[in-house]
Amino acid sequence: MQSPRHSSRSSTRRSRRVLAAGMLAALLAVSGCGAADDKSGSSTKAADAADNKAAAPAGRADAASGQSDRGATEGSPDRSTGSPAPTTTHVIRKASLSVEVKDVPKAAAAARSVTEDADGLVANESTDRIDDLRETSHLVLRVPQAEYDAVLRKLAGGGKLLSRTSEAKDVTDQVVDVESRIATQRASVARVRKLMDRAEKIADVVALEGELSNRQAELESLLARQESLKDRTTLATITLDLAEPESSAQGTDDDDPGFVDALGGGWHAFVTTVKWIAMAVGAAAPFLAAAAALLLLWRLVRTRRRTRRAVEHASVPPEAPSAP
Repeated sequence: MQSPRHSSRSSTRRSRRVLAAGMLAALLAVSGCGAADDKSGSSTKAADAADNKAAAPAGRADAASGQSDRGATEGSPDRSTGSPAPTTTHVIRKASLSVEVKDVPKAAAAARSVTEDADGLVANESTDRIDDLRETSHLVLRVPQAEYDAVLRKLAGGGKLLSRTSEAKDVTDQVVDVESRIATQRASVARVRKLMDRAEKIADVVALEGELSNRQAELESLLARQESLKDRTTLATITLDLAEPESSAQGTDDDDPGFVDALGGGWHAFVTTVKWIAMAVGAAAPFLAAAAALLLLWRLVRTRRRTRRAVEHASVPPEAPSAP
């Protein structure tokens, strides 16, 4: 027979085993319910996503295009993520020169020769004559950046330098920003094209075509801006003004006028007076010729009338005197 002490120990062990088994069953039941809930929730979400995907493909396309548009318009991508810093400096150079020369046509020809030797070009040229004695010329020259300083020295040394101004503007940030925007815009256009290839509804195709047209127009504008920056940073602009010295300034350096100068001045005045008289006679010649012709015609008519009257008077016999 078992002792009462031994029976109490065995009953305690059985109760502990029953309690542990119950707790384990409860934990399994709770975990099973949670997993079932998670599976049902995930399946519900997947079903909703599938329904939205089937019902509104165009909405997703518009959302994708909107995201790409924001990426294109907000600016270039973040450069702090390890992109290399620009190594090339882009500078726009401009200069203006005003030079006094003895002969404007020769100086202009020399300026064109200097520009062409430097592989540059003459963008604009105009020549004017002032008071029939002096000429001025305005030239806009485009030369490579490497030849900019050398060309400036040669142009300034072609005569008496009156004024000189120069300007240099660093546009490296603009060049890098435009290049980044172009890359982003090209990627945006490519995304819209892919969306057009997957679109099935006519309304979606029409909407995407309008979006593609807008983005292509913006891309072309960026490309034009890039080309303008490239032109201005590759070729420097030099504005050259050439002028001949004033006659009054030349006269102050000479001695007082003498007999030869007075004789030359008198002869010039005489020639000028004769020219004016000749011009006046030439201008009045048609009127004088017409007046002379009218006067001759009037005298001819008057002479004929007098002759006719004389003949008529001679043909009439004189009256006989009456008897007393």
